Amino acid sequence: MDRDMFEKGLSIRRAVLGADYVDKAIASADDFNRPIQELTTQYCWGEVWGRPGLDRRTRSIINLAMISALNRPHELKMHIKGALNNGLTKEDIREVFLQVAIYCGIPAGVDSFRVAQETFKELGI
Repeated sequence: MDRDMFEKGLSIRRAVLGADYVDKAIASADDFNRPIQELTTQYCWGEVWGRPGLDRRTRSIINLAMISALNRPHELKMHIKGALNNGLTKEDIREVFLQVAIYCGIPAGVDSFRVAQETFKELGI
């Protein structure tokens, strides 16, 4: 593991998803799932999210669309919160999910709206 890239990724991951969430995920890692936490933090958050080519807001838009298309509600909820942290509004998120509904199918769009509503309610927005 590249420790410097892991630390860079950890910093970005905390900024986007929230330190409490990330620190809990890292702290609860055991011998079985620690490698996926390290891989995610170093490569996803350090190597890719840490690249200069796209800003975090744009990366959040892309993630919301892809995760919606893949039907990963747990990850979607987490990335909705991250998208809000990265400056997206509820209206921006709505537009992403309307686009998802057209290009990935109405069920994907409907589920994404449902997860977003649950997330907004949980956050009190």
